[in-house]
Amino acid sequence: MKNIRLSAAFAFTLLALPASAQELSLAEISSYLNQLQTAQGGFTQINSDGTISVGEIFIKRPGRIRFEYAPPDDSMVIAGGGQVAIFDPRSNTPPDRYPLNQTPLSIILAANVDLGRANMVTGHTSDGATTTVTAQDPQHPDYGSIQMVFTGSPVELRQWIVTDNAGTQTTVILNDLATGVRIDEGKFNIRGEMARWEN
Repeated sequence: MKNIRLSAAFAFTLLALPASAQELSLAEISSYLNQLQTAQGGFTQINSDGTISVGEIFIKRPGRIRFEYAPPDDSMVIAGGGQVAIFDPRSNTPPDRYPLNQTPLSIILAANVDLGRANMVTGHTSDGATTTVTAQDPQHPDYGSIQMVFTGSPVELRQWIVTDNAGTQTTVILNDLATGVRIDEGKFNIRGEMARWEN
């Protein structure tokens, strides 16, 4: 798995951002994430070595996310059942698997996101167009952190940067994210995906 994927996961392009927007509160951002049940769209991933990957992302909160990487990568990252699995078509071994709760993405995939918890947020700023929040697991800051960028009116998650436990950073930029969509539960079934890859 590339460094980003071990974290489990997309320069922020300013796409039609409002000229100015009030800084979003932690309560507003927590509420937005808790109301975000399903989402599907495209993503651009900037890896730690400067290479770029693109693909499609599926989110089904709580606890489920799927990254499908476009050719020539053709790899996949799935979170489901409390695990994260990295599928690499160039490998002859089973997918690498990690506990989801040991990755920073677990913060936004939690059943109840509460950014107001003590020692969870380590950064909260606004540049007038976006609000950026950096969060970590307050019990395990050694697991890394996730820096999220939101626009307002309406509130929308546009980007995140995951810093893993080794200090490696991966940027994911979201595009055309549609929310409230129907997503089949099978997309997050790691065992089912393993069986398909073996055939």
